Amino acid sequence: MEGNKADAVRIQTSVLNELEKKVLIWLAERQPKWVTSDLLTYIGTFGAAVIAAGYILSSRNINFLWLSSLGFVINWYGDSLDGTLARVRKTQRPIYGYYLDHTIDGINEVMIFIGVGLSGLIHLEIALLALVMYLLMTVNVSINAHLKKEFKLTYAKMGPTEFRIIMILINTLFALIRPLRDFSHSFTLCGHELTFGALDYIGIVIVAALALIYLTTIRKDIKEYAEMDPMPKRKDGC
Repeated sequence: MEGNKADAVRIQTSVLNELEKKVLIWLAERQPKWVTSDLLTYIGTFGAAVIAAGYILSSRNINFLWLSSLGFVINWYGDSLDGTLARVRKTQRPIYGYYLDHTIDGINEVMIFIGVGLSGLIHLEIALLALVMYLLMTVNVSINAHLKKEFKLTYAKMGPTEFRIIMILINTLFALIRPLRDFSHSFTLCGHELTFGALDYIGIVIVAALALIYLTTIRKDIKEYAEMDPMPKRKDGC
């Protein structure tokens, strides 16, 4: 299979990359034999479901944000360790693993962002817009893995682990600081009265950052692909 993850170079330059790599190898070497990469992948999905449930339940009791934070830890454990375990045990299945990993990642992302949108702390529309931007970047990563054989996992020194840590910090702040979660600001936009909370503004900043990173990335990729695949010259020499 041409251009699959097997021959794609992993590009990972996040802030915590070196430390995380050591921790994951240490954990992988100590996993019981019955723990498999597939099991860890499904544990990651269970973590995503816990995240979503915590956010949805936080509309009833804000302390359920702690459950979401626990879900991020579970999700990190399963999602980050599955590939490391396969590499440590030399049981890689590049084609199968690539398909399963990306399929499950998509499901996880949908669950998490919809859960956030149903928390009552942010407008669902903003959470879905963030999901769209995240999925667009995920698609771009997959395309580049196929065409350029580059599997880029981080942007602006930020990767999935850093994102999880940021969300845990946000959860902690909202769970502990009542004025932060009670903050609201009303304004009129195109004749519609809107009320935004603190997390709405945080969400808008995240969407804007993702959009900027995405547009910058595809601009760079298009330039590289144009050089790799130049316009053929016409036979008449024009």
